[in-house]
Amino acid sequence: MITLNNLSSPGAHRKRKRIGRGQGSGQGCQAGKGHKGQKARSGGSTAVGFEGGQMPIYRRLPKRGFSNARFRKNYAVLNLGALQEYFDGTEVSREALVECGLLRGSDKRLPIKILAKGEYSKSLNFKDVEKFSSSAKELIEKSGGTITEVVAKTRKKKSK
Repeated sequence: MITLNNLSSPGAHRKRKRIGRGQGSGQGCQAGKGHKGQKARSGGSTAVGFEGGQMPIYRRLPKRGFSNARFRKNYAVLNLGALQEYFDGTEVSREALVECGLLRGSDKRLPIKILAKGEYSKSLNFKDVEKFSSSAKELIEKSGGTITEVVAKTRKKKSK
């Protein structure tokens, strides 16, 4: 009788290749590394982006201008229309957003930004939300909601 503990299919578990264990292992002589050359040597691998001595593409292409990508601040973006579906005249905070499933994964750690996309008419109280678009701020205040400003955390420099 087949049960979960003895269920298997042929070829499901391949045997590990035991390299460098002599002629009888089936990987004797060059141990599966072919004949000589850089890749046959210990530590013999090329660097990422190495093109066989040809000038690499990252050096062939010109580099101009400035990119702010390294310094950009990412936000977990939420729309007022989505918030209206989940909240009824209550307080909107990070904990409440995580609880209702609007903030998931890495968004839980990112600062929150609210945008004014979608229908919005409820009066919600926003707490611990870092940023609002100007139109979102307008809509919230027009509908009778409140925004509690978040005090920016500053890093203290270590004194030597």
